[in-house]
Amino acid sequence: MDRFSWSNGLLEINETLVIQQRGVRLYDGDDKAKLDLGVTLLSTHRLIWRDIKNHECCIAMPLSQIIFFEEQAAGIGKSAKIVIHLHPVPANKEPGPYQYSKYSYIKLSFKEHGQIEFYRRLTEEMTKKRWENTPVSQPIPTGTGSQAGKTRAVGIVGIERKIEEKRKETDKNISEAFEDLSKLMVKAKEMVELSRSIANKIKDKQGDITEDETIRFKAYLLSMGIANPVTRETHGSGTHYHLQLAKQLGDMLQAPLEERGGMMALTEVYCLVNRARGMELLSPEDLVNACKMFESLKLPLRLRVFDSGVMVVQLQSHSEEEMIASALDNVSEKGSLTAEEFAKLLGLSVLLSKERLLLAEKMGHLCRDDSVEGLRFYPNLF
Repeated sequence: MDRFSWSNGLLEINETLVIQQRGVRLYDGDDKAKLDLGVTLLSTHRLIWRDIKNHECCIAMPLSQIIFFEEQAAGIGKSAKIVIHLHPVPANKEPGPYQYSKYSYIKLSFKEHGQIEFYRRLTEEMTKKRWENTPVSQPIPTGTGSQAGKTRAVGIVGIERKIEEKRKETDKNISEAFEDLSKLMVKAKEMVELSRSIANKIKDKQGDITEDETIRFKAYLLSMGIANPVTRETHGSGTHYHLQLAKQLGDMLQAPLEERGGMMALTEVYCLVNRARGMELLSPEDLVNACKMFESLKLPLRLRVFDSGVMVVQLQSHSEEEMIASALDNVSEKGSLTAEEFAKLLGLSVLLSKERLLLAEKMGHLCRDDSVEGLRFYPNLF
């Protein structure tokens, strides 16, 4: 502890704060120091300790005083510690809380944890030895009058300089971020133009292209994004906007619904649509309002709300009888099924699988066993 000197706790010029940790008690060797709990600060040049209650009680020690350090694991009723072994006291050391110590090491006891990160940062600083490359201004003895004012001025200048450097770095990062965003917007416009061109070619050569090729082209367009997304800017707001949006959704969702057995959860539809729209994202409210217009526009889709409140988009041709029969056949074949097991069999989401089973139960074809192991469905033999 006799390597520590009194300090004002302010960072000097060229000195940078690396990490700080609350709830640290100092040990002079194996003995508790005559100081209370405090905050330990690690800078690029010093190890600083400040009392939590009395901020004027602050001590510091140069990192150059450290020979090596090691971790000491926590035990029953004991906190984890970092043991720091030190060089002998230099001849020109400033006054500190201890004039003499019989120990050549100190301990940092971490009452509020954080010792792992502190140890890692200390290891980095001792490896880099940045205090050798960027020496701070010469320490000024603590005193009264003009000298005390000079010490504080040096610390304030250092803080102001660090704030200015941080502001410049932030401005630079913001500028680079907006530059990258501008490039992304340009590329997005190029991709939309390309997809629009392909869509027009499909229309122009409808008779020359087979149905399979048309479906394949549309799949490519979906992966690239919607060629002409309906937006409030292009179609206004209110009912007209939702009508046009419903028509576009009807064209877009037909193929994905057929691939997924004729039904998709509204959350899946939301993700699929916004992925295809690129930068023109759709709000959940607009999606629901557009889906509600499927039937009034006589589109081959409809919005369905199950008794549980789950909302799905399904094909008009989707047969409820076939859905119930499929659930009954699978449960009868396996003896019993949970929603998760049924989902794996059909390749559906667990949410939709559960709704199918509940629907079959509602129609009297299945019965349930709700236990601590979960909800399991059985064929209804009654």
